[in-house]
Amino acid sequence: MAANLEQKLQQQSSVVDMLRNSQIGAYVYPVVAPEFHNWRSEQWAWQHSAVLFDQSHHMVDLYIRGKDALKLLTETMINSPKGWEVNKAKQYVPTTPYGHVIGDGIIFWQEEEEFVYVGRAPAANWLVYQAEVGKYDVEITYDDRSPSRPMGKPISRISWRFQIQGPKAWDIIEKLHGEKLDKLKFFNMSEMRIGDKTVRTLRHGMSGAPGLEIWGPYEDKDYIKDQILKAGEEFGIVPVGSRAYPSNTLESGWIPSPLPAIYTGDKLADYRKWLGADSYEAVGAIGGSFVSDKIEDYYLNPWELGYGPFVKFDHDFIGREALEALNPAEQRKKVTLEWNSEDMAKIFASLFDPEGGVPYKFFDLPLANYANSNYDSVVDAGGTNVGLSMFTGYSFNEKKALSLATVDHEIPEGTELKVIWGEPDGGSKKTTVEPHKQMEVRAIVSPVPYSSVARESYAQGWRTER
Repeated sequence: MAANLEQKLQQQSSVVDMLRNSQIGAYVYPVVAPEFHNWRSEQWAWQHSAVLFDQSHHMVDLYIRGKDALKLLTETMINSPKGWEVNKAKQYVPTTPYGHVIGDGIIFWQEEEEFVYVGRAPAANWLVYQAEVGKYDVEITYDDRSPSRPMGKPISRISWRFQIQGPKAWDIIEKLHGEKLDKLKFFNMSEMRIGDKTVRTLRHGMSGAPGLEIWGPYEDKDYIKDQILKAGEEFGIVPVGSRAYPSNTLESGWIPSPLPAIYTGDKLADYRKWLGADSYEAVGAIGGSFVSDKIEDYYLNPWELGYGPFVKFDHDFIGREALEALNPAEQRKKVTLEWNSEDMAKIFASLFDPEGGVPYKFFDLPLANYANSNYDSVVDAGGTNVGLSMFTGYSFNEKKALSLATVDHEIPEGTELKVIWGEPDGGSKKTTVEPHKQMEVRAIVSPVPYSSVARESYAQGWRTER
């Protein structure tokens, strides 16, 4: 039995086949109820009233303390450390020595020698590894995401984490605080009062309008939640369940889960030996119509994911040399694809046609992804692959099926392309895949963020291609 990822890969005839046929099952957002009202009303509320997002359970919280904490982050991120200071956050993006993205998350600079990374496992694992092999003078606490199946055991984290978002969010925030509260600059941190507690705050805007991410000791979670919902009742606040929550990014424009680009390359062999055979990277799944014999074809650089504005060569970092060799103007760009409504109706109609044979791949609502990392082929009128569709679902606000994609740089907004929906040959062996046939779905290249509210409110470079 393999003891680590490298050994597991050596036992496979194909890395791609291993990941495309993973038996891990659906990617679950744990603990939080699927719906509190219904996912349509919950989506509607983040554009029209206010919502409470509970982010306490589905992400890794990595606490990094010590005199080398900033050095560790600076030397592993494409972002510039210039101007960064206590009470400011950054979207942290690390790359491999070959210039490919490993993952991303948010880094909160909480105290002079204390940072917290919040995000999915790949970037957290990379940070822990680099801290060990680089002999950085840091202490790290890895607070893993909550289990999907707690088996009756109590769930606990170091911190709870909420967001209050939507056009009425600031009314609720000031009511909770008991007085006017200055609107911080984007990704700046402060404090506020909620009841008899003081909580930390981050100016954020997952729904476009000014809002806050707040956090504190986990034992205060229920008290804080009750206070927020009570204060927000008059403003129409809606708690958002785990079913609607991840679909928010379809409107706001963040691609959450590209494949971590660590499965090949001699410079990453020691890292693969460090990763366990049961790690996220070892058991995760690739889904979608894009199939290549080369795992490298699934790797993406920062520009392809919309992180180009973050790349700064004013510091040394892992992957710098590889990124300096690229011409940003020639890289694929992040876009939203607006799927054709008639084609969508055809997908759903196939479920109700007993004479039609095998239906098209099921399109779940509001999020249609069926793997950790999703890769659907995007083709032009001639059938040439011109991009990858990577995060797919439905917006009740826009009444559209949407996906976040990366496409060739020369393709302008308004171009009609096609997304190949469904896997070839009737589907892979993933447990999330039923027998189905493929369909070419027409899709219009559209702005990112797709929501006009988000597009007009976000700081330049945040979830945009500009």
